[in-house]
Amino acid sequence: MQEDNYRHKGMRRIMVEELRNKGIKDENVLTAINNVPRHVFLDSSFLEFAYQDKAFPIGSGQTISHPYTVAFQSSLLDIKKNMKVLEIGTGSGYQACVLAEMGAKVFSIERQRKLYMKTKALLSELNSRIKTFLGDGNKGLPTYGPFDRILITAAAPEIPQTLIEQLKVGGMIVIPLCENEDHQTMLRLTKQEDGSLLREEYGDFKFVPMLKGLGED
Repeated sequence: MQEDNYRHKGMRRIMVEELRNKGIKDENVLTAINNVPRHVFLDSSFLEFAYQDKAFPIGSGQTISHPYTVAFQSSLLDIKKNMKVLEIGTGSGYQACVLAEMGAKVFSIERQRKLYMKTKALLSELNSRIKTFLGDGNKGLPTYGPFDRILITAAAPEIPQTLIEQLKVGGMIVIPLCENEDHQTMLRLTKQEDGSLLREEYGDFKFVPMLKGLGED
């Protein structure tokens, strides 16, 4: 695993200030991002660029999201210590580690076997307590629910009913909803007493698509 040296920490501090200037106000989120070394989740060839606000490929047709996107989604989740959070799309593991650093108990599902194995090994090296699963994120993890928060890190064509059922009353889902091919809207959905969802919209984003079943690799 790559070291986390003084230079990396300096680049992270600069990135955090940039995120603050872009409107991220949640100090819990900013502190977590400052503490999690993003470069260890990337191939060493990206080391010089790891703290730029850019997405990068991580294999299996997936990407690590822009730091701003990670910070924005994390802020919308309004994490409190020891909340149970279900993440759909483990990817590199970076977003999951930010949530864990914020005090969440993270359960994360990845559908791409090769990426799942790679990330599971990295999280083990990092001594992370994040629980990772290989599976179809659309199905969630009914055995481990209900959850306080659910984060979807891919563009979903719909809000899976199975995930709504695994959300506590008062809990939130943050999801980039793809209502047409060119338009993804970031939503925060809060589950009401009657099971309905209070919908809040937070602008346009760009994510890889959320697919069903397991990946081919």
